[in-house]
Amino acid sequence: MTATKLQANGKRKVLMYPGEDGYFVVEVPSLPGCISQGKTREEALTNIEEAIALYIEVLRDSNEHIPEDNVEVVLV
Repeated sequence: MTATKLQANGKRKVLMYPGEDGYFVVEVPSLPGCISQGKTREEALTNIEEAIALYIEVLRDSNEHIPEDNVEVVLV
């Protein structure tokens, strides 16, 4: 599967961290503003998968460019 098809299918690198309210927060760096949360890790990941799909659907419907997932994870 090509990188473009993989991205179009919604698979993205995400950041997950505990929020102040005890929920897990998940952000998609390659899709600005695409953020979700869940009570559990599993719920948070399910929610962000849906958010990614909807985000990409809106971009497609608006004939806008779908950003590539060029995120690199580096420890400093």
